[in-house]
Amino acid sequence: MTRCEATAAIIAAKKAKKMTWKDIAEAVGASPVWVTSALLGRNSMTADLAGKAAAALDLDEEVEEALRRCPTKGAISDDIAADPLIYRFQEIIYVYGTTIKELIHEEFGDGIMSAIDFEMDIKRLPDPKGDRVVVTYNGKFLPYRKW
Repeated sequence: MTRCEATAAIIAAKKAKKMTWKDIAEAVGASPVWVTSALLGRNSMTADLAGKAAAALDLDEEVEEALRRCPTKGAISDDIAADPLIYRFQEIIYVYGTTIKELIHEEFGDGIMSAIDFEMDIKRLPDPKGDRVVVTYNGKFLPYRKW
């Protein structure tokens, strides 16, 4: 089973069982953001976590094995890249990327924010003018090495 086939099976099972990503994450015992990413093929799972995810969705060993495989990160289809919600995040970087870079460098020095030692949280913030989406990135600062 390919990773794409496994993702399709996961999405179909999620829909058939009327589960949310949060429901599945609770069954797995990990962050909803990370579990969703892994189930969509962007991260790999340990055997234990893959087993819990497959069990929650009543999926077989083939899906479990696919969840344990190392993914190709960053690979995204043109359809997904053109999705308005995803594009807005790209737009944020186009408009504010240099600002983010300058402010991080000013606060921490020359380096980067890790996308490996990283967490993300997504929350709803009620607002009378329309609910707000709050996305928090939390990554370890990695200074550039001098040699």
